[in-house]
Amino acid sequence: MADAVTAVQSPPAGAQAVQRALGLLHCFHDNGPDLSASDLARRMGLSVSTAHRLARTLVSAAFLEQDEQTARYRLGPAVAELGQLSFHQRGLHLAAPELDLLARRTGATADLAIRSGPHAVILVGASVRPDTGLGLRRPLHSTALGKVLLAWPRPGDAGAAAIGPLQPFTDRTITEPELLADELVKVRTAGHALNDGESAAGVRTVAVPVLDRTGQARFALAVRSTPAHLTDDRLDWFLGHARTCAGALSVLLLPPDQRA
Repeated sequence: MADAVTAVQSPPAGAQAVQRALGLLHCFHDNGPDLSASDLARRMGLSVSTAHRLARTLVSAAFLEQDEQTARYRLGPAVAELGQLSFHQRGLHLAAPELDLLARRTGATADLAIRSGPHAVILVGASVRPDTGLGLRRPLHSTALGKVLLAWPRPGDAGAAAIGPLQPFTDRTITEPELLADELVKVRTAGHALNDGESAAGVRTVAVPVLDRTGQARFALAVRSTPAHLTDDRLDWFLGHARTCAGALSVLLLPPDQRA
């Protein structure tokens, strides 16, 4: 029996190498300059030789590429190919026209995001940079998108208490786990989340979930503007347009048997 328990608790063979390789790829999330083996080692907390060996393995599989002159690394073509495949398999290329329509109708910025660990990652919308195709990565606790993804979690998502320190961005940011838990109860009750200057001064955002039939948020949809434009007395009007768009996106992005 003891041997069986030990076998269950032991990590799979090669798991550490896989985790390190994935962690190394995540070092490029900030879209900064190419990274050296020393940069990767420092970010990963590894020796330079280990980081170099991992990087060379990823180069051989085209997940990284190395500049011949500088010997520094960047993401490789395999990552780009998989990213494009995932984008289209999710149907996200179909979402842009609906978000453009929502933005025109409301005179605000419209974005669609998913959860990635402690962040909401915008995949489609006005916050996606046209030159790089990258959207914003924003902490969950300080954004309306993030609150939606926390309030209607998917299986395996860490709860609000497990997302780490709640960093303040303005004097309105929720930084106490108990207050965030209370806020998420309000979000679920209201059916939407509001960010009123919690991530940046002078920015107001309302977000709604794109729910599947199990009541989990597959995506979060946000409309963002200024407090002078997105006013309290017009909040229901903005929400109506956002929910109409979320309904259209559920049809476009979810298989029929998974729609709410």
